[in-house]
Amino acid sequence: MSIRTGKVSSLLQKELSSIFEKELPRSGPLLTIVEVKVTADLGIARVYVSLIGSEKERGLLMEHLQNETKYIRKLLSSRIRHQFRRIPELEFYEDEQYDKARRIEELLKEALSRPGEEQTES
Repeated sequence: MSIRTGKVSSLLQKELSSIFEKELPRSGPLLTIVEVKVTADLGIARVYVSLIGSEKERGLLMEHLQNETKYIRKLLSSRIRHQFRRIPELEFYEDEQYDKARRIEELLKEALSRPGEEQTES
């Protein structure tokens, strides 16, 4: 990642976080912007979000983000239009690191809760 795309990613992450904090309803899953990756030509910004909530709530929120991409981009444009000639297209992806970490933690607890059982190597 170049310095330029890094700065753009950081700015977009900050501004999108602010938009979601003020614009999205507070009920439902917790949404956090984990990372924003911008293509070299600054045409596309891939926004990775972490969602904590039920499977159904997370699915509905991702669907809402996909449907409201143009509106979110318009809000973003009103905030940073003086810094960019062209606002990048937004693509939203769910970051599943939280779920993976929770699953690993469950497996570790399960493995450690079996005292006296020796593990055999294959």
